[in-house]
Amino acid sequence: MTQSHRLSGGLVNRDKPLGFRFNGVQFQGFEGDTLASALLANGQRLVARSFKYHRPRGILTAGSEEPSALVELRHGAAQEPNTRATVAELFDGLEARSQNHRGSLRHDLLAVNDLFSNFLTAGFYYKTFMWPAALWERFYEPVIRAAAGLGRLSMEPDPDVYDKGFLHCDLLVIGAGPTGLAAALAAGRSGARVILADEDFLPGGRLNAETHEVDGMPGRDWAARTVAELAAMPNVRVMTRTTVIGAFDHGIFGALERRTDHLAESGGKPRQILWRIYSGRSVLCAGSTERPIAFGANDRPGVMLAGAVRAYANRWGVAPGREVTVFTNNDDGWRTAADLSALGLRVTAIIDSRKDAYGTAPKGTEVIAGGRIVDTKGRHGLREIILQDGRRIATDCLAVSGGWSPNVHLTCHQRGRPVWRDDIAAFVPGGAMPQGMRVAGAANGALTLGAALRSGVEAAQAALSDLGLKSSKGAAPTASDEAAGVSAFWHVKESSGRAWLDFQNDVTVKDVKLAHQEGFRSVELLKRYTTLGMATDQGKTANVPALAVMAECTGRTIAETGTTIFRPPYTPVPIGALAGRARGKDFRPTRLTPSHDWAAEQGAVFVEVGPWLRAQWFPRAGETEWRQSVDREVLQTRAAVGICDVSTLGKIDIQGRDAAAFLDKVYINGFSNLAVGKVRYGLMLREDGIVKDDGTTARMSDTHFVMTTTTANAVSIFRHLEFCRQCLWPGMDVHLISSTDQFAQFSVAGPRARDLLARIVDKDFDISNEAFPYMACAELTVCNGVPARLFRISFSGELAYEVAVPARCGDAMIRVLMEAGRDLGVVAYGTEALGVMRIEKGHAAGNELNGQTTARDLGMAKMMSKKKDFVGKTLAGREGMQREDGLTLVGFRPVNRNDTLTAGAHFLPVGAAATMENDEGWMTSVAYSPSLGHSIGLGFIRRGGERIGEVVRAFNAVRGGEIAVEIVSPHFIDPEGERLRV
Repeated sequence: MTQSHRLSGGLVNRDKPLGFRFNGVQFQGFEGDTLASALLANGQRLVARSFKYHRPRGILTAGSEEPSALVELRHGAAQEPNTRATVAELFDGLEARSQNHRGSLRHDLLAVNDLFSNFLTAGFYYKTFMWPAALWERFYEPVIRAAAGLGRLSMEPDPDVYDKGFLHCDLLVIGAGPTGLAAALAAGRSGARVILADEDFLPGGRLNAETHEVDGMPGRDWAARTVAELAAMPNVRVMTRTTVIGAFDHGIFGALERRTDHLAESGGKPRQILWRIYSGRSVLCAGSTERPIAFGANDRPGVMLAGAVRAYANRWGVAPGREVTVFTNNDDGWRTAADLSALGLRVTAIIDSRKDAYGTAPKGTEVIAGGRIVDTKGRHGLREIILQDGRRIATDCLAVSGGWSPNVHLTCHQRGRPVWRDDIAAFVPGGAMPQGMRVAGAANGALTLGAALRSGVEAAQAALSDLGLKSSKGAAPTASDEAAGVSAFWHVKESSGRAWLDFQNDVTVKDVKLAHQEGFRSVELLKRYTTLGMATDQGKTANVPALAVMAECTGRTIAETGTTIFRPPYTPVPIGALAGRARGKDFRPTRLTPSHDWAAEQGAVFVEVGPWLRAQWFPRAGETEWRQSVDREVLQTRAAVGICDVSTLGKIDIQGRDAAAFLDKVYINGFSNLAVGKVRYGLMLREDGIVKDDGTTARMSDTHFVMTTTTANAVSIFRHLEFCRQCLWPGMDVHLISSTDQFAQFSVAGPRARDLLARIVDKDFDISNEAFPYMACAELTVCNGVPARLFRISFSGELAYEVAVPARCGDAMIRVLMEAGRDLGVVAYGTEALGVMRIEKGHAAGNELNGQTTARDLGMAKMMSKKKDFVGKTLAGREGMQREDGLTLVGFRPVNRNDTLTAGAHFLPVGAAATMENDEGWMTSVAYSPSLGHSIGLGFIRRGGERIGEVVRAFNAVRGGEIAVEIVSPHFIDPEGERLRV
């Protein structure tokens, strides 16, 4: 298969041809090609359409800065949109498609937008779709959404695996070009732990694309030798295909490694890994990016950056065109002409914007000093350029160089603002750098090879010195400093047609001038008004020329105009990589209770409760619906004894001389007077006086307390207590530790609970009612010496205990309890039965503690101590929270006992219309009570405590219908609490 534009030489493996398809057409490339180089080798210049006007676009660059050549790779569930063809490695069988067009790539129906470009200028959407308002949802929005976006998602689950990892090093070197290689070599030879990360699959950077010499050998050979030496060092990790995407606090960097993107199949291995790198110091050697010059119709396929044309020729052995013209404002553009001519390509002309342009042009190449290109011709590919004097030059490739911009992006990630240097016509790092970062080479404005190599070594040595490490004394690699003169020339003012700045978002010089005209002159407003630099490339090639145009409009210098700063990530990061393995069932960890295996053996039905998987009920043979199981569990618990795993409750160990005083400050009721060996119920408020959480706290000794929280708030309460300890009262002697995972805890409830526990508690401990009364606690042993804690507390309203043992003993404990209680009629019950019994007893839970209720609403106003201060006390006293007609938690039962109550129903007076003005409250929790034989509920209603016995309507607009309900005490079972104290 012929590759019409393939040259000899390059760094591709011609012994390994690779077949691939683009838009269904079969092509061939070689191992070492990118998709872009392979397309150019096959003469394919048209590869994409622009975002807004759908103009034909080709390949502009040779690296990750590419704004135009975005394609879709692969197919089916593995389809990947918006991939830069310039960084996509070629593999055998690769399928690629152009995107963002209706119809074929050559005949895009949406190219009609270009005919209306005068109406679709910057900011048109702010002005166009305002009237008539009725058309927004009916017409404007559907049309815009249908046309918006670039690539297409497959809408199928991604079949690949992504991972995350952590790395540590003394020195992180970012970029494996000549500067990075020199820095890593100096640090590696010194024995420091070094990570060298580069986004390319072939280390060496521009050395692979140039004909420079280093240490007397071709630059690419020096790079290969240096990489081999680094790879052999045990203290150095070379990470190719790895982009450092962000600089974060404390010397931490994010990096995306593409592990199997270059393979047809990942083989089950991670496709990409998102690394968090902890570095002692870092050296940024990210190089620089070439800029275009804006002139009329400078976006045609075939118009490319000069450095990219040189790279395709030297590294990949590809001729982007047969008749090449160079348009430059700097000395580097002349190098492109020389390299292409040496490879046998015809360079028709060098057009230099400088009138005093000098240099040695290839034989037969015309030099046009002070020249300007004002227009180009060729709809789907460049055919001709037009100069300011009307002269036309036939060419199929225009190599444009507007100078080089240091890649300062990572230096901005902690608000560092670049500063302007006139001598190189570019921004360089400035302001606050990320902690421990140094910048070297072209990224710091050293745009010649010799200077870059020296600065890399110097930066590495200085970084090691900061760390107290000795550096090797070897000299920096030697290389000459090539000519690097540049003139600040940004756009051709003589152009009458549109001159493009941002090739992806279709921003032109005219758009920048319009922004100035309409008052959007700040660089930040310019960016947002025109969408400049807001595409996937973050304006890497467009920002500086556009800022220069704005500076001209305002009459200020570029330094006075300033620049926007960059945010992470440096290049786009797939959402899959950010998620890693946290997808599907692994989206968040599933935590299992200590008795999970035993419960699964019993056929339990499980339910997700926050991060936990808890047994919901335990079906038995012959039970055909869930309520039969739940009713049995409730009745058997109340008749005999039931066991429930409550290990998910938050458990916080609180110790210190001031532990009791600390609890006084976080609870509304007092704990200083709690006796050792006793438990007390407590209620916490937020700062605004709203209930935060409730639970019990046991005093194990004068300085030791054990707090329990609700399952849902286990983490947030621990965080809240730490905030109080560290920020509000840092002088208190109190220490906290979460012990939720350290204990397996079981509720043993029912009239036979004491009989069951007496069989497992060691004989040295007396748990009789007299020795161990209601709300007692103790540390004891069970099952012949296993350490345990026992609390006599009840959530069910029955005689009940909670026994806690080390988590490793949890599975054994549930088995021992069930076996020991076999003849007592023991039953395991799940969260549904637990919920039924707590509603029967009138205990508030998550439905009642919903972030909008107060202690008064819950009937606990008397618990609020007037003798001490506590979190939320002041704002809990606000007038609106003390209203006499405020909400109160009460019970409800249907007047017709056959009716079923529904949570969420709102209470209305009998005969009143269903309006917000007549709304008196709502039902929070409902259950069928097998003990009472009918539905019951808890809820809030105005003046509830005064209205016991009154009938109201429970109106449910969502489910439809209403039920007459009677207001009753929230304590449906044993309202006097006699069972608790037996």
